[in-house]
Amino acid sequence: MSPSSPGRRPARLVVVEDHALLGESIELALTASGYAVAHLAPGPPPLADTISAVTRLRPDIALVDIDPGRYGDGLRLVAPLSRNRITVVAMTSSPVRDRWGEAVRYGAAKVLSRARPLADVLTTVHRILADLPVMSEEERTRLVELGRRRQLEQRDVRARLESLTTREAEVLGELIEGRPVREIATGWGVSESTVRTQVKAILTKLDVSSQVGAVGRAHEVGWRPPPR
Repeated sequence: MSPSSPGRRPARLVVVEDHALLGESIELALTASGYAVAHLAPGPPPLADTISAVTRLRPDIALVDIDPGRYGDGLRLVAPLSRNRITVVAMTSSPVRDRWGEAVRYGAAKVLSRARPLADVLTTVHRILADLPVMSEEERTRLVELGRRRQLEQRDVRARLESLTTREAEVLGELIEGRPVREIATGWGVSESTVRTQVKAILTKLDVSSQVGAVGRAHEVGWRPPPR
């Protein structure tokens, strides 16, 4: 499908991009190429609202920012949009190829680095609409395997986080907020040694060697502490 084949509607594209300037730049470039383009910023949770907003526009292609942002993890948009027969091009600033692989496993036709020039976006869109390949089978297979491995690793991290006691989970929540052990102990009216014991248990259960590592594990899977 070309942008404006005789007797056919222009190809419809939706850009779901949290970064306003980048989203508008992509929209302008695609519009200048003759496509009908809408730019949507991801909405607040639930993500179902963003999914509904995209599917109502019935686009041929959705260019989706899959990086975690103000409204959650954009990676979670890929599978539901793909199931609605929308070709998804995932865009990310992450250099982690495992995450790229997750996007492909969930149905993305292509993953593009947001550091690449706009010409790459245009070329990808042109090729998809012309029914031309945008990814070799070797690259797809490699990325899918990386995504599968990442999923297994994240499953292990979630299981480790679920093994925390309620108090340990609360301490981890305080560490995520950037509070040092002394401040946590003072706020809870307990000794520093008590909190340090809980921190040590957290590090052991999460198989990390530092508080920074524990916080990183929690962020990796979007973990949130229980409400106090």
